[in-house]
Amino acid sequence: MTIEYVLLMICIFGIGLKFFASAPMDAFKEAGPRLGARVEVHLATGTGFKHQGKSHRWDEAQ
Repeated sequence: MTIEYVLLMICIFGIGLKFFASAPMDAFKEAGPRLGARVEVHLATGTGFKHQGKSHRWDEAQ
């Protein structure tokens, strides 16, 4: 009976380890195109950026 429990625990640990190892990689692969599109929209429209530090040349023209 102990052998069955040990084998069951090894199987559960193996499946859990595979899930925790592959889940972040899948999330980054799927999120990449969406993040790239979001950055392109911000660059095209000029929104979504915070002004930090000293004034720049384009601030003085306004």
